[in-house]
Amino acid sequence: MKICVYCASSDQIDQKFFNATEKLALAFVKENIAVVCGGGANGLMGQLADTMIAQGGKIKGIMPKFMDDVEWSHKGITDFDFTETMQERKEQLIQGVNGIVALAGGSGTMEELFEVITLKRLGLFTEPIVILNTDGYYNDLQSLMEKMVSEKFMAEAHLDMWTFVNEPEEVIPALKAAKSWSKDAIDFATLK
Repeated sequence: MKICVYCASSDQIDQKFFNATEKLALAFVKENIAVVCGGGANGLMGQLADTMIAQGGKIKGIMPKFMDDVEWSHKGITDFDFTETMQERKEQLIQGVNGIVALAGGSGTMEELFEVITLKRLGLFTEPIVILNTDGYYNDLQSLMEKMVSEKFMAEAHLDMWTFVNEPEEVIPALKAAKSWSKDAIDFATLK
């Protein structure tokens, strides 16, 4: 199994987010799950890579060359692809993966998450999406996404595109238990 992880690059965040990331990385290693991520050296990306590497796990980084030029890449990741653009990075991050996990993050994480949700809504990406809601970080996002459905901006069936979990230990079971999603999803993308 190969999972793409979206997460923060900030080192200024609360330790609870680093702890959750470490627990998740340990679970990935235990289950022999390979990880693809943005490849940054700092924040949760750095914690994810540090833990995976220290435990002998498989991790691949994908980063635009301009970010590597300013030394944002994690030097311990030996499997690295460098792209020309952010768009190419996002495309490569999801190629051949069996699921997406979003950890706490800022605008970059939100952009990646919403792009993959949009792709799933259109049937262009069909794998599970799990959002780790550490200490309620994503409570407001979950409410907003539910409101999108209740206000008819999305169909009720779209609620099956993602799963929110509260603890790192729930991520892998949620990935495995996710409802299947069809490439025909575009047929109900605009259901009334």
